[in-house]
Amino acid sequence: MTRRKKIFLWVLGGGFGLLAITALAGAGVFLYALHHYGKDLPDYRQLADYEPSVMTRIHAGDGSLLTEYAREKRLFVPINVMPERVIEAFLSAEDKNFYTHSGFDYFGIARAMLTNVKNVATNKRLVGASTITQQVSRYFLLTADQTSERKIKEAIIAARIEKAFTKDQILELYLNEIYLGSGSHGVAAAALNYFDKPLDELTIEEAAYLAALPKGPANYHPVRNYERAVARRNWVMAQMAENGFITREEKEEAQARPLVTRQGRQDSIFRADYFEEEIRRELYKIYGDKNLYEGGLSVRTTLEPSLQAIAEQTLREGLVAYDRRHGWRGALGKITVSDGWPAQLEEIDQPLGIDDWHHAVVLELRAEGAIVGLKGESYGFVPFEQVKWARAWRPQERLGPGIEDIADVLNVGDVIAVKSIINAGKMEIAGFVDNEGAPLGSVATYSLQQIPAIEGGLVALDPHTGRVLAMVGGYDYKTSEYNRATQAERQPGSAFKPFVYAAALDEGFTPSSLVLDAPFVIDQGEGQGKWKPKNSSDKFYGPSTLRLGLEKSRNLMTVRLAQYIGMDKVINYANRFDIGKNVQPNLATALGAGEVSLLKLTTAYAMLVNGGKQVKPTLIDRIQDRRGKTIFKHDQRICETCNAEEWRGQDEPAIPDERKQVVDPRIAYQTVSMLEGVVRSGTGRSIRSLGIPLAGKTGTTDDSFDAWFVGFSPDLVVGVFAGFDRPRSLGNGEEGSSIAAPVFRAFMAEALKGKAPIPFRIPPGIRLVRVNAETGQPALPGDKNIIFEAFIPGTEPTGELAVLDDPTRMLQINARSRRGAEGIY
Repeated sequence: MTRRKKIFLWVLGGGFGLLAITALAGAGVFLYALHHYGKDLPDYRQLADYEPSVMTRIHAGDGSLLTEYAREKRLFVPINVMPERVIEAFLSAEDKNFYTHSGFDYFGIARAMLTNVKNVATNKRLVGASTITQQVSRYFLLTADQTSERKIKEAIIAARIEKAFTKDQILELYLNEIYLGSGSHGVAAAALNYFDKPLDELTIEEAAYLAALPKGPANYHPVRNYERAVARRNWVMAQMAENGFITREEKEEAQARPLVTRQGRQDSIFRADYFEEEIRRELYKIYGDKNLYEGGLSVRTTLEPSLQAIAEQTLREGLVAYDRRHGWRGALGKITVSDGWPAQLEEIDQPLGIDDWHHAVVLELRAEGAIVGLKGESYGFVPFEQVKWARAWRPQERLGPGIEDIADVLNVGDVIAVKSIINAGKMEIAGFVDNEGAPLGSVATYSLQQIPAIEGGLVALDPHTGRVLAMVGGYDYKTSEYNRATQAERQPGSAFKPFVYAAALDEGFTPSSLVLDAPFVIDQGEGQGKWKPKNSSDKFYGPSTLRLGLEKSRNLMTVRLAQYIGMDKVINYANRFDIGKNVQPNLATALGAGEVSLLKLTTAYAMLVNGGKQVKPTLIDRIQDRRGKTIFKHDQRICETCNAEEWRGQDEPAIPDERKQVVDPRIAYQTVSMLEGVVRSGTGRSIRSLGIPLAGKTGTTDDSFDAWFVGFSPDLVVGVFAGFDRPRSLGNGEEGSSIAAPVFRAFMAEALKGKAPIPFRIPPGIRLVRVNAETGQPALPGDKNIIFEAFIPGTEPTGELAVLDDPTRMLQINARSRRGAEGIY
């Protein structure tokens, strides 16, 4: 062997040795890195139990979105229902080899290295090669720091994740966690926020745009960076075509379309603020804070949007109508009228409560009215006729003198609420220039408005199920979140009387039984004085039928009746109807002295009209968890045959009625029939003009502190309350019939418009008998005021009158001569 050959072999051997040493050293470094950086890493196994924070969504009964509760706007979508188009778009944009690599895409790394060589030479941004698995490592377990140490940790965790989870599990985590801008966490939330669509309705170009966002949502904002966003979107579609997910024709057609987003979701959300807050409190109570804001609950409520809209409008109009009857309390504020008035007016943000009311400032007073400026630097005119109602408010809800001049009401600089007068035409204004120095010309006319001081509530529910169909807890939620339908407990006054009369029917009385309407005095005990209730009219009417006593809301008859049957019976009935919590065993309770919420009282009336069946008020039909499993249902009845796949002529499913019977259905109907008389000829007769079967009862407390009307049709029960939050008199002559009943009437007129009238259902065991309405005795030839009265067989009148005179006796009188009631007292 030559010397040269020996040298060559020695060098070659040494080179291999050096290479081996280098390889061993590299392996050592690699193993050390794995040990050093891998020993304190977060436990990747926690991902197996990971449930991302998902927003809770609240829907109305018709599916309309009411509101969302979330710390992060995210909707969870299981991978098995994730649309293929969305998956394909994200794989094409982020990791096309996702289903074949083991956590690292070596080809992608090599490709990125070559691309970055070119990008360095041309001063372009460097590209990365992180796989979806690596991104999951970073999002869930690491920080976003751009350091080599974080990259090493990311790679180690990615390798471990790939061994512990399936590809579908990893992709599910990624698509539901990734941030895509505009407050959107996960692809489902992004689809709604950018396009107002669920995932399965996205077009190719829309899915591609979402897939373009992970690289930097702000860089591809659809408005601020439109051209860049379109370019990135089109690149994603090119990748989808190259990977065989879409055809070339589909790609070209989609790339030619503009990027159009729809970010007006708030406009499509139906608002029912008091109802929504009641739902939020109930969910918080049952499931806690974390599940409410992060649990991804899907809540289907009982709310009927059309009825809710009617409820809000009619209650507000009723409160405003009362308020206008009691005078003007002054302007909302005062600003200096100068060239800067528009800016000053814009700063006023006091809620007005009604959408078509506007803030305005008085700029000039004239004999015929006031020139006003509105937000947006527009102008209007308030005619003198539109302020004549605004007599000064006086204590005890009295009115000041009549208005002789517009200056009696308004001053220049006053900030007021106004409403445009529809179809009133424009007013020509002479001798006035706007801020630009131009003649004002013709302007729209407005009426003067006032935010009411009175508050109130309205509840509408299904009497057969207790489902709350509409709820309003006040004039304006922005002004006061206090819910007068559920949180306020006030004395119901005469609205409690139906339950006294029902208890009397249960004790053997009939609607034709006579009770003496005469002075009543009771000694309340040592040092308590004597209690002397009276009728609202301050008159006495002698013996009167139970029907008449309820229809005309006679206090003296009610007290005498309650004393005779015993207050224990009255309280028992109150408890049956779940309105007995705050009642006391004294006779004042019979006149509604106990406190109750509007929702509970309305539900109690529901149990009368539904035949005496117990119902519980509910705002929620169903709750599902993030994966669609039903975890709550209001209707717990089991129906084995309700899930038939098709109709084959089989019998209709028989659903059991498991409602508890709280009162005999015959007694419930007799009470309903008497309440129908309240509307026909009693304190609620203003409602009779609707011409449909309705029943109900007014309620007014001492000194007119509270005004109520609770009433119903056969399938809809509605309760209305009005009063001041700090109780005081509503004013002389104001009562349930003047404040609450008109709201009920307006609500029912709209709610039942176009629907066929339905008579009240008569249960078995009721006999209708023609009687004289005044005496309650069988009708005779020549009688004029004749009605059909409801009796339980065997209790029909026979001509023998018995009048409840005092708590110890029933005065027997022969009434066949028909002198009857008139000659008894």
